[in-house]
Amino acid sequence: MGLSTDVRPVAAELYFLPVTTRVPLKFGTETLTSVVCARTRVRVADRQGRTADGWGETPLSVQWVWPGATPWQERLETLQQFCRELAPLWAAIRVEGHPLEIGHAFLETVLPGFWRGFNQRHRRGREPMPWLAALVCVSPFDLATYDAFGQCVGKSVYETLGPAFLNHDLARYLQPAPGAPVDFRGRHPSDFFLREPRRRLPAWHLVGGADPLERADLNGSEPSDGHPVLLPDWIRRDGLRCLKIKLRGNDSAWDYERLVRVGRIALAQDVHWLSADFNCTAPDPAYVNEILDRLRDEYPRLYGMLLYVEQPFPYDLEAHPFDVHGVSARKPLFLDESAHDWKLIRFGRALGWNGVALKTCKTQTGAILSACWARAHGMALMVQDLTNPMLAQIPHLLLAAHLPTLMGVETNAMQFYPAASAPEAEVHPGAYRRQHGCVDLSTLHGPGFGYQLERIRRELPVPAVSCGF
Repeated sequence: MGLSTDVRPVAAELYFLPVTTRVPLKFGTETLTSVVCARTRVRVADRQGRTADGWGETPLSVQWVWPGATPWQERLETLQQFCRELAPLWAAIRVEGHPLEIGHAFLETVLPGFWRGFNQRHRRGREPMPWLAALVCVSPFDLATYDAFGQCVGKSVYETLGPAFLNHDLARYLQPAPGAPVDFRGRHPSDFFLREPRRRLPAWHLVGGADPLERADLNGSEPSDGHPVLLPDWIRRDGLRCLKIKLRGNDSAWDYERLVRVGRIALAQDVHWLSADFNCTAPDPAYVNEILDRLRDEYPRLYGMLLYVEQPFPYDLEAHPFDVHGVSARKPLFLDESAHDWKLIRFGRALGWNGVALKTCKTQTGAILSACWARAHGMALMVQDLTNPMLAQIPHLLLAAHLPTLMGVETNAMQFYPAASAPEAEVHPGAYRRQHGCVDLSTLHGPGFGYQLERIRRELPVPAVSCGF
């Protein structure tokens, strides 16, 4: 029969918003200097015929979702075309229910076949578009549906994750790990999320591979736009206490020296926590263990400040099923690019991974289900950034605010393109500026994601696709 609050998508619209970085962001083997954000509007209708519109946005971060030898422009255009073809599919899905139920149905029954067919049509004989890229492309439509549902029922997204709005419990979607004392019957996402969200979150600053640390690193090309350039200046201005360090993963001497250099600055500036992100480039667990053990022996205080290690190894776990118990015995080890869904998290847990880095860019639906599975199995959680500007920042921060993350949230769009979010920052200043080491979410309230779009003075371009409006 369903619930009276059930909705279905009836229209979808897609916009592309280009953004240029003020300084390069280097991670892994590539450097990001610009990004195109996909913004969507989705209209839903309930059983009484009432409609509501919602909005979602995700940066199409080509270098992150699709590292490879294919030219960057070709990869970007492929992602944009995939988004264009998704819009009519999303508007036409014949599933009624909560956005979790709609999103799950799309991810399980529509997206895999469409993604394979798209690669056959557009990438035959060339490098195929990865599944991670497909998830990022669908995420703004998924996010917008949650926002629209919240508008329709007059509730925030996280007030709708219980049995009053969901037709099924988590047992419909999740299976426990073999032998785990976990039962999802009768349990809902609301059982795994905080009842009272945090309004202030410690903010993690990203130290990119090309970021200058000291004056000797400057080359004269740095911007003079009123924002810091050197790491110590960022720490002082924003009161930072948490630094995430991007490493190369294929040059152990450079990686170790980078950890030590950033660590010494952290000590001098009273920073409390560090994390290390190898971005899928480390060849094997021994590479990481050698760096960690050397840091432990030579700089024990810096080793103590290292709170966790993020995704050192290639993200295709099934192709690279390393036993990582040795790494996770030293420091919490977080899946990031590998954590496409709860099934891969289950596989990673069996290999020794003990933490999950959640990202809204892999869909709100996927983040919710992954968070529930991971929490039920005692895994640590973080919410990581995709350098989210504009609207993309808000669901990202809200996910972290509603979960007991290991330590706050990563947020770095204000480092790499602060001007891009100026209209949104006028309405939600605390979400786009780190102060006293934290972001402030106190202005985010109201139905859906609490964007308060009517107050945000953003001029949108002509839609790239409009279906049903």
